[in-house]
This record gives sequence, structure tokens and C-alpha cells, in this order.
Amino acid sequence: MIKKANKNRDAESVLDEEFGKFIDLPYHDNTIAQLAYYKAHNRGFEAGHELNDWLEAERDLLF
Repeated sequence: MIKKANKNRDAESVLDEEFGKFIDLPYHDNTIAQLAYYKAHNRGFEAGHELNDWLEAERDLLF
């Protein structure tokens, strides 16, 4: 479960309670975007797969 940052962290972070660590959101989103881009690149930027690319990249980053 992910919760918004507490007062000890800035608003750009969230606490991932399952793993017990803070996630830096700007870095996190940028990394997902890069991974999603490479997924799209590898299949020739075929339209209609953008959401799946993002979700797969997010899953790859978190696990």
C-alpha cells in the first residue's frame, strides 16, 4: 500500500508501506517514462500500446 508522504518527507515522496521505503516521485515517473519509451521503440512505436507500455514499465521498476 502506498501512502502520501508524512511530515518528515517532502511532498514529492510517498511511503510504500509494503516495502517500507520512500519513493521519489519525479525520479520514479521519469524512470517509468524511459522504460516505456524503450518498450515502444522495441516494437516500432506501433500506436495503441502506450498505456500497456507504461504499466509494464511500472511493474518492471517496482518488482
